[in-house]
Amino acid sequence: MADIINEKETDSVRLLRECDAGAKMAVSSIDEVLEKVSGPALKQLLQESREHHEKLENEIHSLLANYGSEEKEPAAMAKGMSWIKTNVKMTMDDSDATVADLITDGCNMGTKSLNRYLNQYRGADHASRELCGRLISIEEKLCRDMKSWL
Repeated sequence: MADIINEKETDSVRLLRECDAGAKMAVSSIDEVLEKVSGPALKQLLQESREHHEKLENEIHSLLANYGSEEKEPAAMAKGMSWIKTNVKMTMDDSDATVADLITDGCNMGTKSLNRYLNQYRGADHASRELCGRLISIEEKLCRDMKSWL
């Protein structure tokens, strides 16, 4: 019985930590492009999405604290590659269409990773899985919302 509880706790913590890194990556990516956005509607949409990600991040931190676990920062390599891609693309074309393209790519990578983690950590508790599902939904919605700027 203790092994089942321990496995659930371990999978829950692992899933939450990946969600934490993903939410932080999303906020960082939005911050990178926000100042380059010219259209007020796109800027508003990105600011709202950033707020949704931060709210979910706070919920993730609360659950991680309940498990006695620390937060997880995004991988340095992933952050570095994202920064390079964003800055190269924005240097070549700093339009709102480029911002939408970058955000769409980020959302697609995020949902792919989060779905992989949901499958990998099947022993995670309901609250952790539900939170991950909400993060996936936020990413999918943002991706859909970007279509009118592509």
